[in-house]
Amino acid sequence: MLPYQEIHAKAEENAGGATELAARMPSIKKEDDLRKIPAADYFSAMSFRIFSTGLNQTMVRNKWPAFEDAFLGFEPAKVAFMSEDDIAGLMENTKIIRHLGKIRATHHNALALVELEKTHQSIGNYLADWPSSDTIGFYADIKKRFKQLGGNSGPYFARMMGKDGFILTQDVVSALNKLGVASGKLTAKKDQAAVQAAFNVWHEESGAPYADISRTLAIWTGS
Repeated sequence: MLPYQEIHAKAEENAGGATELAARMPSIKKEDDLRKIPAADYFSAMSFRIFSTGLNQTMVRNKWPAFEDAFLGFEPAKVAFMSEDDIAGLMENTKIIRHLGKIRATHHNALALVELEKTHQSIGNYLADWPSSDTIGFYADIKKRFKQLGGNSGPYFARMMGKDGFILTQDVVSALNKLGVASGKLTAKKDQAAVQAAFNVWHEESGAPYADISRTLAIWTGS
């Protein structure tokens, strides 16, 4: 496994220089800032990720004000109390994307957020408290708690909110394969454990955020 310094140097070359590489790094928030984000903002972003999967994001974003109205400002407690009649009414709302599975997932996720507040006081605390040294465990927990946040949907939601962590995009998986960390699609538990261990080593070596290491690997591999 290459030292992170060598990976970073090659990525810098591929990006066209240090300034260009730095400009391509993700925006990550401090833990205190994650805690301050209102639950409705988290819920809105989570739902946007779900409804935009497989669709043009600009189109979905243009419809989002109507979603905010339809889902009661994405206040988890309000959406959690939606009835079957309310859900049926949403399926008649032509201003939003009428996908029953995603609408039901949004209702479920509101209930999950209400439950989360009982143990963590807020979803902001939940994100802030989970260590990036267990990013794999964090994504598994998101998938377990919430609907339609499996695969990279949960990781992209967390990244949207500024949570530090790596994302196993195709480019990152390719880089990890080339570096000999693990092989294949990296979906097996043993492979994911090897990936987490590698990221932990590179983080210790460099002090760089896990999100930066993830993006640097994608650029290192030639994209």
